[in-house]
Amino acid sequence: MSAQRTKSAWFDEASHTPTISEKAKRAESFLAAMADGRVDDSEIQEQERRLVALMEEVEPKLDPAVHAKVTELLCELTVYDFMQAMHSVQQTRPKTVFRG
Repeated sequence: MSAQRTKSAWFDEASHTPTISEKAKRAESFLAAMADGRVDDSEIQEQERRLVALMEEVEPKLDPAVHAKVTELLCELTVYDFMQAMHSVQQTRPKTVFRG
């Protein structure tokens, strides 16, 4: 009898907030890239290779309706990540304006 794998939730059931970012922050690839406090070109290229490999593995397994929904999900997740990053940058900016 094979052990059945349980799905990892994409969002918190109670708060309905995404958990993907938290899982990503614990990913080995992220931790390795962030170890020195900066991300260089080679780390971006390595991450892109991992991403494309997973996309090539998963995409052919999706029927057209699921493919459309997963594509929409990936786009919305990317927008969410961009917005979170921009919000973080905006929060770290000084609140006062220099008036010389």
